[in-house]
Amino acid sequence: MSRQLSYPEQVEVFRRFRVANDHPKGELDHLNAFTLLVAVALSAQATDASVNKATRDLFPVADSPDKMLALGEEGLIPYIRTIGLYRNKARNVIRLSELLMERHDGEVPSSRAALEALPGVGRKTANVVLNMWWGFPSQPVDTHVYRVGNRTGIAMGADVVAVERALENHVPVEFQRLSHHWLILHGRYTCVARKPKCPACLIRDLCTFEEKTPE
Repeated sequence: MSRQLSYPEQVEVFRRFRVANDHPKGELDHLNAFTLLVAVALSAQATDASVNKATRDLFPVADSPDKMLALGEEGLIPYIRTIGLYRNKARNVIRLSELLMERHDGEVPSSRAALEALPGVGRKTANVVLNMWWGFPSQPVDTHVYRVGNRTGIAMGADVVAVERALENHVPVEFQRLSHHWLILHGRYTCVARKPKCPACLIRDLCTFEEKTPE
C-alpha cells in the first residue's frame, strides 16, 4: 500500500518534473477561453487527439458563443460526430453557449460555481478552465491524476474530490499551478494504467508504489 509522500519528497518530485519539462501544457487545442471550455467539455470519455481532430475544423468557424449558436446543434453535429456521446455533447455545447450569452455577456466566467452551472461542465472541466485560462492554482483530477496521485503517494484519496484536496494540501505552492499538467503527462506516458514504465520513471526512487515494474 502506498503512503502519502512527505513535504521534502514532494518538493523533490516536482523539482524533477520541472527540470524535465519546465513549461508543461495541456494537449487540447484551443484559441481562447470559450474554445478551451468547449474542448474540455467535448473531451469527457474521449481522447484529446480525437477532440483536436474534430475541433480543427470547428473552431475556425465557431470560436465564440454567438457563432456557436449561429451554427446550431444540427450544424455542430457533423464536426463532432467522431467523438463519443456526440449528440449529448452537441446539445450541451449549444445550451452552454446560450447561457454564456444570457448570463455572462458571452464571456467565460472565472468562478467555479458559475462554470459548473453550465451544461456539460463538471468540477474537472471548471478546474481546467480556471487553471489554464485564468491562472488559478486549481487541481483538475482526471483518471491519470487520480491514478498517479494514489499510486505514487503524491496525492492519495478515495475519490477525485479527495485527491483534489490532497493536491491542494500537499503539493508545494510553487508547483501547484502546473502540477496537474505534470501528473497528467506522467500518467499518460510513463505511469500508465496496465504496465507502468517504472524503469524509465524519473521519480522511481521516491514513488511509494510497492508493485513496481521490474528492470
